[in-house]
Amino acid sequence: MKSLNELIKKIIEFRDARDWKQFHNPKDVALSLSLEASEVVEHFQWKNGAEINEYIKSHKSEIGEELADVLYWVLLMSHDLDIDIIDALDKKIDSNDKKYPVEKSKGKHTKYNKL
Repeated sequence: MKSLNELIKKIIEFRDARDWKQFHNPKDVALSLSLEASEVVEHFQWKNGAEINEYIKSHKSEIGEELADVLYWVLLMSHDLDIDIIDALDKKIDSNDKKYPVEKSKGKHTKYNKL
C-alpha cells in the first residue's frame, strides 16, 4: 500500500507533466472536488436500500473510481494550500468527538446542537 505522501507525489508528477498547475486555482480545484463527489452520489440516486445493496455488488469498481477522483482532488488541494490533511482529519475527529459524545449520540442521527 502506498503512503499518502507517495500518492501526493504521484498526483503532482501527473499534473506537472501536463503543465496543468496553471489551471488549478483553489476555486476550480474545489469545483472539481464537488463535481466528482456528485458523481459518487449519482450511483445511488433513485435506488432504495435493496437496490443499492445489489448495485454496489455489481458496480464496486466504478464507485471506487469516483471515490478515487474525490481523493485525488482532496490530496491535490491540501498539497497546494499547504494543509496537512492527516493533521486536519485528526483535529476534525477530535472536534466531532466533543460534539457527539458517545453517551448522547450512540445510535442516533441527531445533529450535535439537538442532542
